[in-house]
Amino acid sequence: MIRGIGVDITDVARLGAALERVPRLRERLFTPGERDLPLRSLAARFAAKEAVAKALGSPGGMSWQDCEVVLDHTGAPSLRVRGSVARVAAARGITVWHLSLSHDGPVAVAMVVAE
Repeated sequence: MIRGIGVDITDVARLGAALERVPRLRERLFTPGERDLPLRSLAARFAAKEAVAKALGSPGGMSWQDCEVVLDHTGAPSLRVRGSVARVAAARGITVWHLSLSHDGPVAVAMVVAE
């Protein structure tokens, strides 16, 4: 049963400018495994984290570090949740996540379905 859907679009250049302006933002938004990726990949991951928040109903207190985009052996993206995100998901009965990422030109987009 679908328990939540979230979608987000991120302007790649705008995220890049924010990361340059506030260097600690990279550490706040992204896990160690995500931080060194190319900017457009970071933008897609930021969109994914925003989409997760929307799928969860935008709960307060969600830590960006508690949601990570990882790739499986085929290169397909999936979500790894822990801490604050895992707690909210468990309270809402969410046990399965579906994620799609895309980037083209100046934007990156993510779609999340929570079951």
